[in-house]
Amino acid sequence: MLPIVHTGGCQCGAVRFRVEGKLGTASICHCRMCQKAYGSFYAPLVEVPAMGFTWTRGLPRMFQSSNHVARGFCADCGTQLTYEAPGDSIAVSIGAFDRPDEIEPTIQYGTEGKLHYVDDLPSLPKRETMDDTEEAPFLKSIESYQHPDHDTPEWPAKERRK
Repeated sequence: MLPIVHTGGCQCGAVRFRVEGKLGTASICHCRMCQKAYGSFYAPLVEVPAMGFTWTRGLPRMFQSSNHVARGFCADCGTQLTYEAPGDSIAVSIGAFDRPDEIEPTIQYGTEGKLHYVDDLPSLPKRETMDDTEEAPFLKSIESYQHPDHDTPEWPAKERRK
């Protein structure tokens, strides 16, 4: 039987990781520290076994956000990657995985910091990116330099190097 493998990395591709084994609890954290770290309403994280986690390209920079927690991020593009506290697991940003749609949060933490409008977000009007081309015509000409959602032998690709 083949091991369960999950891969992921930062937006620019400078830092990549691999997780072998079953993922643990997937959550979102609303605490103010996570809001600041992610620059967002909350932090989506999943626990992974430390023994099954490896960096496959580059290493993150670390920020000691408290006396117990260090947070890993890409020093090149700023992507939040890990939340590391004492224990046998590491929490990894769900959005950094190549297949984030496979990782569904099952619990919310830090709800004392939850922003009052978060529960109403699903009721906001919805538009797809290309629906905004009249207001932002540049959208039609965007060429993404984001790393693709799979491992690559090298990055950036040869054709994009200067």
